[in-house]
Amino acid sequence: TVLMMITQPDRSRSPRESGRPLAEAFAATAAPGMARKFIVGESQVPTSWYNIQADLPVPLPPPLHPGELRPCGPEDFAPLFPMALIGQEVSTERYVAIPEEVREVLSIWRPTPLVRASRWEKALGLPPGIKIFYKYEGTSPSGSHKTNTAVPQVFYNKQAGTEKITTETGAGQWGSALSWAGLQFNMPIEVYQVKVSYEQKPYRKAFIETCGATIYPSPSDKTATGRDILKKDPGCPGSLGIAISEAIEACNSGPAAATTKYALGSVLSHVLMHQTVIGLEAIEQLKVAGESPDVVVGCAGGGSNFAGIAAPLLGKQLRGEASGMRFVAIEPSSCPSLTKGVYAYDFGDTAKMTPL
Repeated sequence: TVLMMITQPDRSRSPRESGRPLAEAFAATAAPGMARKFIVGESQVPTSWYNIQADLPVPLPPPLHPGELRPCGPEDFAPLFPMALIGQEVSTERYVAIPEEVREVLSIWRPTPLVRASRWEKALGLPPGIKIFYKYEGTSPSGSHKTNTAVPQVFYNKQAGTEKITTETGAGQWGSALSWAGLQFNMPIEVYQVKVSYEQKPYRKAFIETCGATIYPSPSDKTATGRDILKKDPGCPGSLGIAISEAIEACNSGPAAATTKYALGSVLSHVLMHQTVIGLEAIEQLKVAGESPDVVVGCAGGGSNFAGIAAPLLGKQLRGEASGMRFVAIEPSSCPSLTKGVYAYDFGDTAKMTPL
């Protein structure tokens, strides 16, 4: 049994099997009466997030201060995040309760369906007994799994008295998710989107602005970082590193800095923890299907997608409650940071403002 997580599939590309169009390969349908979708009720939305830091054999290396290269303490994160999220970032508790206000919003689209990909199995020509299930996260209001962490991040900021949140976005999934979450809690959101994506994806901008958020193409003239880059290269298409630098500068400068915070859609431990609602739901849905996974697959960039589906199952294996599962992270060959990269500390942004 193979378990994977899918969000916003790109239907513009059609795989082929032995040169056959996909539609022809799918013509042989699954056996009559076979259950394809495993859907549980809103009461099954998890009440706690799973924190894999509790079960890791060794602690994670600490983030380093960008100026002093020493391990960061909670006070170093305070200009960017509310204390509740800082506490989650460093927590080693196995389960962290999900506030009821957050669960109420999540239940608008959660639990998401677990689907048996029976036609895909046929198209691939898999032997009998090999089953593929996928957890479909495209049902969220913003269309991706990013909303799973956007909602709690905005909630905790609202509780802490934050009056505005700044962020970056690349293709626009995270900016869309945070903007929608901001709308739920009446929180102003300011988004810096990589300029080339801003120009290529006008409907992301339309969605973000419909949610009441403000969006700028990055590099922009709104920050010193952006102005400096544009002075050197007026045609700069932007990058995620530049957009992060602008969002952090916008958070930490100006008269509203004391009541402005920053939000990140991947990488950080609390972000990955928020995504574990995916895997926790999948565990219960697989019980309904009468299955347990042998292979767990997810794409891996910043880690939120892969951690969401894999961490709860990996935790069971680390605790000795399960065995034999194989976990496969799929990364882009254009940027193979896990399989070919160097394991080392680095900045997360162009202007070197972030912790390492």
